[in-house]
Amino acid sequence: MTERGTAAYSGLDGLPPLVRSAVASAQRAGFDFCCLPQQGMLLRVLAGGAGPGVIGETGTGFGAGLAWLAAGAHPGARLISVEREPRRAKAAADLFVGTPRIEVHEGDWQALHAFAPFDLLVLDGGGQGKGDEPPLEPARWMRPGGLIVIDDFTPLTAWPPTFAGKPDLARLYWLEHRELRATQVNVTPESATILATYLG
Repeated sequence: MTERGTAAYSGLDGLPPLVRSAVASAQRAGFDFCCLPQQGMLLRVLAGGAGPGVIGETGTGFGAGLAWLAAGAHPGARLISVEREPRRAKAAADLFVGTPRIEVHEGDWQALHAFAPFDLLVLDGGGQGKGDEPPLEPARWMRPGGLIVIDDFTPLTAWPPTFAGKPDLARLYWLEHRELRATQVNVTPESATILATYLG
C-alpha cells in the first residue's frame, strides 16, 4: 500500500473498469493507500506472465491492486487476496462478486499460505520483512519459477542499500536470498519494486 497512492489516480483516463471502481471505493472511504497506477500497470503485465496459475496478494485494501492483476491475468488463473481490516475486505469482496476465480478473504497475511504454492505472489500488506515483521520464506509459498513482487521501496542509489540511515534489511533479504534471483525496477522516479524469482 502506497501513501498518497489513491490521489495519484486523479485525472487518469482509460483505467480498467474494476480498477476505476476500486479506486472510487477507496476515495469514498478516505483510504489513500492504493497501489500507484504505475505499479498497477506493472502488476497487469506480470499477471499475464503467470499463465493459468495461482496468483496471491497480501493487503487487498479496497482492491485496486487485485483489479490490476485481474485485468492482465489469464482467463484460467485463480486470484486470491487477503485483507485484515473487515470493512476493506468486505468492500473488495463485493467488488469481485460474480467473478468466481477471484477471492478476497478477511484475515492476516499469513492466512494466504493456505492457498500456496503460488505462481505469482504480490506482497503489499505483510510478508515483506519491513519494520519488525519477519519476511516469509519463499520455499514455503512458491512454485519453482514463481515470481514474488514487493513494492514501496525507494530507488536504489548505493550499495549496500540503506533506509533511514541504517542497512535496509528487508531489501537485502530479497536481493541476496540464495533461493531467489531478484532485481529492482523503478516504477516512478521516487518508487521502486523488487521482482524475485524463486528457483526451487
